[in-house]
Amino acid sequence: MSPPARALVLCVDEKSQCQALERSQPLPPLRPGQLGRATHDYHRHGTTSLFAALNIATGKVIGRCHCRQRQQEFVRFLDQIDRGVPAGPDLHLVLDNHGTHKTPKVAAWFKKRPRHHPHFTPTGASWLNQVERWFANITEQRIRRDSFPSLPALVRAIDEYILVHNQNPTPFVWTASADLILERIKMTL
Repeated sequence: MSPPARALVLCVDEKSQCQALERSQPLPPLRPGQLGRATHDYHRHGTTSLFAALNIATGKVIGRCHCRQRQQEFVRFLDQIDRGVPAGPDLHLVLDNHGTHKTPKVAAWFKKRPRHHPHFTPTGASWLNQVERWFANITEQRIRRDSFPSLPALVRAIDEYILVHNQNPTPFVWTASADLILERIKMTL
């Protein structure tokens, strides 16, 4: 709630199992008063895991797709974050308690970089990590109603979404008060 002056705060997480589904028929366009329709059958072309870091002050996103969701991919993504942010200010990373975030290899990565400070959300309170809200947006606006003929087509669509999003990013604004949020956190502990 009160990051140190000049510190960068990034919400970091993975959206695993993004499926490249190719619909057997094109989706009919949405019209007023009519529910969205889709065929029940599709072809699967594989999955990817989207790693993303949301800057809470600007709304800008650093993102990258990986074929798997292991500590190796997470460390590579941390390296990408490190290269993608300005040198100097401390970097505070909001993370959930996923196992890949707490491995010895990840802990060693943080230990070698003293300006990086991990902060873990309480178990069961992933909603505190604002990148989850951004994941909901990309799912609704780009992935769910589309058809992807291949896994590379899905990865290109995700990359394009991030590029367009970052041209005019806006930060998320909490609609709940800080007191209400802290009360909910206490209930999860």
